[in-house]
Amino acid sequence: MAPRNPNSEKILDFVVNKGNGIKGLVDTGIETVPDLYILPIEERLLPNNILPYDSIPVIDVSNWDDPKVKESICGAAGKWGFFQIINHGVPLHVLDAVKEAAYRFFGLPYEERNKYWAGNSPTDTVTLKTSFVPQAEAALEWKDYLSFRCSPRDLESFPLWPPVCRDEVVEYMESAKSVIRKLLEVLLEGLKVKQIDKAREYTLMGSPIVNLMYYPHCPNPDFTAGVRPHSDISTLTVLLQDDNGGLYVRATENDSWIHVLPINGALVINIGDILQIMSNDRYKSIEHRVVANRSKDRVSVPIFVNPGPDAVFGPLPEVLESGEQPLYKEVVFSDYFKYFFSKKHDGKKSMDFARI
Repeated sequence: MAPRNPNSEKILDFVVNKGNGIKGLVDTGIETVPDLYILPIEERLLPNNILPYDSIPVIDVSNWDDPKVKESICGAAGKWGFFQIINHGVPLHVLDAVKEAAYRFFGLPYEERNKYWAGNSPTDTVTLKTSFVPQAEAALEWKDYLSFRCSPRDLESFPLWPPVCRDEVVEYMESAKSVIRKLLEVLLEGLKVKQIDKAREYTLMGSPIVNLMYYPHCPNPDFTAGVRPHSDISTLTVLLQDDNGGLYVRATENDSWIHVLPINGALVINIGDILQIMSNDRYKSIEHRVVANRSKDRVSVPIFVNPGPDAVFGPLPEVLESGEQPLYKEVVFSDYFKYFFSKKHDGKKSMDFARI
């Protein structure tokens, strides 16, 4: 990575080392995007690369046992890697409350937010960060995020979490558990898995993470990235959007992107790398990216449904039982996780770590 200019180093110190985040930088009243955040032209999302009339599937899951619902979910996982679900059973007031909690946390004064900055937080189960991996990025991402580890053991740290949002995060996670379980049951049934026992449950969903993502308004969002193109390393991700939009999914053809329009009360589901590997490529983890908004702050709340740290995953035996050759080796999740977070977002290159 080329050396940064002195002004970029000064901004990096303010944003990262002093823990102000992009929120703090925007609050200074900047009117242009600093060099530290400007993407090379070839990495920007250009209007002619957006497909205006396409959309990812929207699936009504009010009856999980309906064969057509199951077929729609598995079909979307195989073709698109992304879909939205409605009538999922998570109450609207729970969804609204966690979005409001995100705005509330990022509306706190610097001194209050900074208590949870990485390195300052009273517990490693909640950390406030900016961009993705700032030390490995030539151009930073236009986002801050508060990350909660939510395994049963992690929840013992609940009293140390920020009071302005901790109840809403836990209620959202608890309310979504049955939806996550149903989704995994349907998707694994599509891979000939008859039941999810305790060991497999740990491999699929042993260490969930909830992030409160914050993308402040940006003077020129076309120049920068809220999030660069990447696929998630989760088993699957359950995403709650606000109504400002900005999420784009790579289309099935060429270098085109589809805007995931917000639907009130819907949850966006995407397949993660882990499930693509377990399915031996039957299901697809698809690249996606986020663009900030010129006039509005944006929040989203993903649940990353991750394996337990020491879980070992690879193509499922049920997938390979007919003699199909595995495309991936077995990998320990903590090793995959560390590899993903050792570098900038770079499409789907993380999967090379597990590829045979």
